[in-house]
Amino acid sequence: MSLRERLSSVTFFFGGAAVLLGANLLPLVGVVARGWSLWSLLVVYWVEALSTVVLAAIKTLFAERGSPGVPGQIEPLHELREKRGGLRLRESWPPIYPRNVPFALSMLGVWSVTVLPLSVLYWLSVDPPTVFSLDLFLGIAALVVAQAVDFVFEYIGTEEYTDVSAREIVRTPAQLTVILLSLGLFATGGGRAGGLLILVGVVLAKATASLYRFYVEHVGTPILRLGDRLTDDEELSEPPPELDLPDKAVRARATVSAKSVLLGSVWSIAFGFANRFGLGVLALSGLAVIAGEPAWIAVGLLAVLGIVAARVLSYYFRYGTIEYQRRGDTLVAYDTLLEAPQWIVTVDPFTDFSVKNAIADRLLGTGTLTVSGVESLDRGDVQVGPVADIDRVVETLELPVEETARPERDLAVIGAAGVLLLCFVAVPVGLFFTSRISDGMAVAIAIVCGPFLLLPIGVLLWAAFSRI
Repeated sequence: MSLRERLSSVTFFFGGAAVLLGANLLPLVGVVARGWSLWSLLVVYWVEALSTVVLAAIKTLFAERGSPGVPGQIEPLHELREKRGGLRLRESWPPIYPRNVPFALSMLGVWSVTVLPLSVLYWLSVDPPTVFSLDLFLGIAALVVAQAVDFVFEYIGTEEYTDVSAREIVRTPAQLTVILLSLGLFATGGGRAGGLLILVGVVLAKATASLYRFYVEHVGTPILRLGDRLTDDEELSEPPPELDLPDKAVRARATVSAKSVLLGSVWSIAFGFANRFGLGVLALSGLAVIAGEPAWIAVGLLAVLGIVAARVLSYYFRYGTIEYQRRGDTLVAYDTLLEAPQWIVTVDPFTDFSVKNAIADRLLGTGTLTVSGVESLDRGDVQVGPVADIDRVVETLELPVEETARPERDLAVIGAAGVLLLCFVAVPVGLFFTSRISDGMAVAIAIVCGPFLLLPIGVLLWAAFSRI
């Protein structure tokens, strides 16, 4: 019997369950023997929930199976969802898949803009009677160590990451978050109230929930089918999206224009704030400006700059590391950093190539082609470029493209888009010229309301620049 088979045996399963159950019942000793209050349990479970979120975010990075998209939701750095292949930081470690980064950031972002601010306000607004002691730290350490052991010896040691998707892992911290928020509301109403029976019930309920979650994750057959009814049989996992390279030698190559990719990333910055984390950062930055606290304003500014930098780097990682290769009768977009093909399309007279009217191409004189009907992708459309000389690339890669010119300059469209753009911008700018609103309040209003104006302003800017 191999090592993996021994580790995944019934004995190992019950051993892991025993460690988890023991760690979850340890707070019961604190409640019965050490006089822990409901506040103490809240502290213990808050730290456990935080460590669960962090470990789950790390787990998603290694998840090998694909994750279906979430309809109507834009994850942070969503363009990384299109990346194929993984990156090994060390030879003995499993690969990290960039396509899972949006799920990890989404999970951390929800906590950063909801649970963490609420927790800080909660502890600042009340006088918690919790007394930090050695037994309290031991209870916290036991729960955190139990999760770390599960991560190292089961998730990594038994290669569980090969059988799960990032979306499946995201469900785990949601359960603890619900328990934590429920316990927080209970503690708000009762404080140190609530007899020994209530405290014991809380610990036993939490231990039961953790043990049930462990059973579902390792056995895969829920005892209760509530989750199936709530999700309507929604698929959370799909086969890994990696592609196999054609068995043909590379006979032609073309690289992208780094300057054009970086310039194109400017238009994607708005998407960095079109999610819960981005909107939360803008809202908190606005509140910091209203409060007039320099430290909080600096933190908000750094967070905004961090989102901008992440968007630019993510966009460049999506398009800037690609090399286009002609292999036989196929065109391959090959990522030179991940050493993996991103898409493959057969080139013949019926392949649909068209010129993309990209703003960066107009400003820098570069060119980009759009390829439709790519069978290796669900969305079907991909791009070739931006490249420095589109005509030379078409000739080098032997692409069936006859016309590479973009639409002519249209002054009427530019003028109309410019007038409408001024109308939208005039509203927030006018706040700074009225005496009824202070400059700080005007900045705060602009930050809070700005996301709602990003879409029309972005569309108008694109319409104007695309016809220059």
